[in-house]
Amino acid sequence: MDYRKTVYEIEEKYLSPYACRTLQTKGRDKPISPCFIRTDFQRDRDRIIHSKAFRRLKHKTQVFLAPEGDHYRTRLTHTLEVGQIARTIARALRMNEDLTEAISMGHDLGHTPFGHAGERALNEKMLNHGGFSHARQSLRVVEVLEGEGSGMNLTFEVRDGIVNHTRSGHPSTLEGRIVCLSDQIAYLNHDVDDALRGGVIKNSDLPSVVVNTFGDTHGKRINSMISDIIYHSYGKAEIDPSENAKKAMEEFRAFMFEKVYSSPLAKAEEPKVETIIFFLFDYYMSHMEKLPEYIRRLDATEYQKVSDYIATMTDNYLVRVFEEIYVPKGWALI
Repeated sequence: MDYRKTVYEIEEKYLSPYACRTLQTKGRDKPISPCFIRTDFQRDRDRIIHSKAFRRLKHKTQVFLAPEGDHYRTRLTHTLEVGQIARTIARALRMNEDLTEAISMGHDLGHTPFGHAGERALNEKMLNHGGFSHARQSLRVVEVLEGEGSGMNLTFEVRDGIVNHTRSGHPSTLEGRIVCLSDQIAYLNHDVDDALRGGVIKNSDLPSVVVNTFGDTHGKRINSMISDIIYHSYGKAEIDPSENAKKAMEEFRAFMFEKVYSSPLAKAEEPKVETIIFFLFDYYMSHMEKLPEYIRRLDATEYQKVSDYIATMTDNYLVRVFEEIYVPKGWALI
């Protein structure tokens, strides 16, 4: 039995006319033999989840650098929350859940160690060499870096959704648009949850427009944002929140940048991250032979190779490499 054909029949009968059907995929750069069980988008999801880049996300910062506690988000838990929100919206709007999930699982694969602090540091070192953004780096991970330089060979639609998942992105599918919105819903709500847990803010600090529009608890806010998008977008050729929800989300985002992302607790350790990344970047530029062989083999500039290598590092590995290179080691006299 070719189960894929059953999936195709279900998609044709069930999905919205605005959804991306699997049979409509523009395909991969390198053709592969079909799987009689999984569709192309399902295979992409599996390739991402089984990748080393995906596993490294559990040791990469979301917002707070090296928090002491087991319940703060990491880049991996963020990815899982985005996937849950995105699939809920996709299912309700009769979009392609498999495509939505694959994009969600891959959207942050290129994130640096120590979150956006690491991203800003790498971007500063790369300013005259094309700059650095985690969205473009996520695409580079799936196209080039994973598999020690062979890439994942994903479909066009998944790669397009990954590189266009940010607020400024323009994905070519509505499934990609769902991931854009789900990313925002996820980080606003789980970052404020972590900030409340860490004592950075209090519930009473939240803007009244956010509480009045979305609710006074974590669960209510997520449910309200998801429901608004579904109600406002059902049966339409575009996916967006209502105007009231959009304004409230902008207020929410502005509040988070002012009170959380720029707070002393969130920013206190960032200069150390910048120092470490600057040191390591300059070190590897002078010692290219220290880079892994697959990085050295890449068809790229030396700046790009160094940027690629540092971006792959987890928080702990970045610090460990720095210590091995720059921190003197003890020795015993005999």
